[in-house]
Amino acid sequence: MRRLGAGIRGVVVSAGVVGLVGVGMPAVAFLAEYGCGEQEERLGAVLAREAVLGTAPEGARPQGRYRGCDDDDRRVVAGAGHRYGGSAEQVLRYYDEAAPAAGWRGTEVPGCFAKEVDGTTAYLTVEGPEGGVLLVEVLADREASAMC
Repeated sequence: MRRLGAGIRGVVVSAGVVGLVGVGMPAVAFLAEYGCGEQEERLGAVLAREAVLGTAPEGARPQGRYRGCDDDDRRVVAGAGHRYGGSAEQVLRYYDEAAPAAGWRGTEVPGCFAKEVDGTTAYLTVEGPEGGVLLVEVLADREASAMC
C-alpha cells in the first residue's frame, strides 16, 4: 500500500512540474519581454530627433515636446504640440509638403506618413487643430506595426 501511495505522489509531483514548466515558462518569457526597456529608450531618442517635429505651419506657437513608451505594446512616441488657430486643411497642406521634404512618404490616410527610422517603420501623424491644439507625432515599435 505504501508503495502505491509513493508512486501516486511521484506522478502528482511530476505532473505539477510539467504544469509549472508548461505554464510557467511562457509567463517568465512574458515578464521578461513586458514593458519598455533600453531598446525602446534608444528608439525614442532617435524619433525625438526627427526634424519634422520642429516644423509647423506659419502662425503655430510651440507648446512643448514629449516622448514616451507604452509598456503594453512597447510603442514609442515622440511628439510636439503647437497652439494653432488655422484649419485642419491648412495643416494637411503644410505637412503634405514638409513631410516629404524630410524624407517621409505619404500613406492612404490623410495626415499620416511613413519612413524607415532606426531599423523599423515609423509613422508621422498630424492631428488637429482640435481646440486650437495641433499635435505632430512620430510613432514606432520594433514590430513595425501599422500606426495609422
